[in-house]
Amino acid sequence: MRTIAYVIAYLSGGSLFLPRVLLVLRDNASAVHCCYLNCARAGAPWPPIPALRRPDPRPRHTFNRADGRRAVQQAAAAAEQAPAPPAKLDGLDREMLNEIQWSFPLEARPYDALASRFGIGAEEAKSRISRLKRSGVLRQLSAIFDTRRLGYKSSLVAMQVEPGRLERVAELVNAHPGVSHNYERRHEFNLWFTLAVPPGADLKSEVGRLGRIRGVARTRMLPTIRLFKIGVRLEMVESKKRDVAPSEPKKEVEQAEFAPSESDKEFVRQLQRDLPVEDRPFLPAARALGMSEDEVFERLRRYERIGVMRRYAAILRHRDAGFTANGMIVWKVPDGRVEDVGSRLGAFPQVSHCYQRPVYPDWKYNVFSMIHCKSEGEARSTAASIRDQIGVDEYEILFSAREFKKTRVEYFVEGSFEIDESELAPA
Repeated sequence: MRTIAYVIAYLSGGSLFLPRVLLVLRDNASAVHCCYLNCARAGAPWPPIPALRRPDPRPRHTFNRADGRRAVQQAAAAAEQAPAPPAKLDGLDREMLNEIQWSFPLEARPYDALASRFGIGAEEAKSRISRLKRSGVLRQLSAIFDTRRLGYKSSLVAMQVEPGRLERVAELVNAHPGVSHNYERRHEFNLWFTLAVPPGADLKSEVGRLGRIRGVARTRMLPTIRLFKIGVRLEMVESKKRDVAPSEPKKEVEQAEFAPSESDKEFVRQLQRDLPVEDRPFLPAARALGMSEDEVFERLRRYERIGVMRRYAAILRHRDAGFTANGMIVWKVPDGRVEDVGSRLGAFPQVSHCYQRPVYPDWKYNVFSMIHCKSEGEARSTAASIRDQIGVDEYEILFSAREFKKTRVEYFVEGSFEIDESELAPA
């Protein structure tokens, strides 16, 4: 309520002129939520009033919604430039977060099993998980599915966007239901997002539509050619940080054909949802599917064996967990060394994602790896250590300057996307 009251009072100029304010809130709900609720949740100072530009008073029939949108964007930018401090976590919180990022109990009473692992009571385990969700560190507990195994097509997309249009272009891109991650990065290609489309949809034409937005100078599709690693695991316990060395074994997956049936699709729809914190949290999904809890667990384990599900685990919010320097390291690797270098990169515990992607005349880097660190200095040091061990000298680190969107793709859920003609450049 404090968030709503603040925004209403400010954007209405203290008049609480509700029709006008509700229009602003409707058009800017996502940005308002991200800016103010995240500041309040993390205990950070709210953006100062001078950072906002209040709309000029106007008669109600000529209210300019763009003024409100710009004010919220300026507030979001101010909050981004001064990131909130990490949430306060005790040692047991950190141990639990380490554990559930990679292994969550697939049992009828998973919080009881989690409590047993850490020598605490079930009520305390549930209380801690609930608190970690409220604090923002724990984003979601759910099945993490493999986009390609479900028949979806996806690509990383890089755009060069005019600086004055960056926020608006990002807002329009975010509206696409297939966009899960969208960042400003410090590079001439300054907007980077991932786009996934369901079976039967044309990925290239969807990227082409987004590339026509006014202000976009160049668009490059960078789909995966080879996947070497995917799996974020943030080391929450400082004493358990591992050396920067290729020490992780590659996870083996059974080779099996998989074409999702209607039953599979409904199963995915149910299990991609955030797990509630209650005694038997899998029971609602089991009942909705007409299955027993054991049958649900059996199918989840089969999905994991054949690579349809990567794991059932927690997803953390990097910044709230203290990992504020998220760097995409792009490498120029000789063609004959891509397989070897990619495999070695994937074995570094500090690397969460590693792919081979295509090159263009204006983009020479063919191997991408992601690292998540607590400072840019730590990230640069990590990258230099990796460079020395893989023997590739030509690389860049593209740090994220702003996070415009980070969510999960909702698989097999209908969604529509249209762009108003006024937002498109002439054909």
